[in-house]
Amino acid sequence: MLDQRKVPMLVAVIVAVVGQTAILFNDFGSGNDSQGSGNAKLITAGAVSRAGAIEIPSQTPAGRLA
Repeated sequence: MLDQRKVPMLVAVIVAVVGQTAILFNDFGSGNDSQGSGNAKLITAGAVSRAGAIEIPSQTPAGRLA
């Protein structure tokens, strides 16, 4: 049987593994296009506009010729 001192450690390890798996699946799971999301582009454009700056992309979008 499990030693009483090891039970909290085992529970903490299980919670950590399940939590990390959930986070990674949310970030890299199927159907998730976090870099291509429209909201992130709108937020960036709004912040740049309010700052009075000009946004220059560092790379050309994939599939488009320069």
